[in-house]
Amino acid sequence: MPATSNSRRLFGLTVRQNAHPDMRKLRREAGDPSLHGNKFWKSSCLMMDYLQRNPLKKGARVLDLGCGWGLGGIFCAKHFDAKVTGLDADPSVFPFLQYHAELNEVAVKTWRCFYEKVRKQDLAGFDAVIGTDICFWDKLEEPLYNLTRRAMQAGVGRVVLADPGRSPFRRLAARAEDKLDATYREWQVSRPMKATGCLMIAGQR
Repeated sequence: MPATSNSRRLFGLTVRQNAHPDMRKLRREAGDPSLHGNKFWKSSCLMMDYLQRNPLKKGARVLDLGCGWGLGGIFCAKHFDAKVTGLDADPSVFPFLQYHAELNEVAVKTWRCFYEKVRKQDLAGFDAVIGTDICFWDKLEEPLYNLTRRAMQAGVGRVVLADPGRSPFRRLAARAEDKLDATYREWQVSRPMKATGCLMIAGQR
C-alpha cells in the first residue's frame, strides 16, 4: 500500500500505522495500552524474518507472549495456519490485536495473564512460544527465564524471543544459552524495513 494510506505491508501482513483513522478510533474507544503495547515494534520484523526462514509446522499451536498488536502471532496464523493465542497483561491491547487479525483474515484467541502465572500445564498445550520486545525492564528477566524453563519442561518444541538488544534481554538470552541449551544470536533485516537486534531460541534448532 502507498505510504499515504498510513499502512505498511510487512512479511505478507497489512499493518496500520498510528496515524490511520482506524487506529485513532480504537484509541478513543479502547484507550491507549499502558504496558508499551501502543504501537508496532520493529523486533516483530526480526521474528517474522526468522520464522519465514525457519517455519513452524502447519497448524502449530502458538502462544504469543506480551502480544501487543499481535503481529508475530498473526504472521503465524496467516502463513502456517497456526492456532494462535495472544497473551498480555494489559487487555487494552486486545482490540488492536483483533483489528489486525481481522484485517489480515485470521483468528487469534486472547488471554489476559502475567508471565509468572503461566503454568507448566498451560504451556503443554502449545507447540511454540514466541515473544517480541517483551524483556524491556530488569524485573522481566526472571519471569521470562522461568517461563522459558517451564516451556522446555512442558515439551514445547520451540521458544523464540526477539529484542533490539536491551541489557535485560541479553542477560536473559545468555542465561538461557548457559542453562537451557538455548541459542543466542544477532539478527538483522533490511527489507521491508530495517531492524537489528537479537534472538533467543530454545528447543528446536
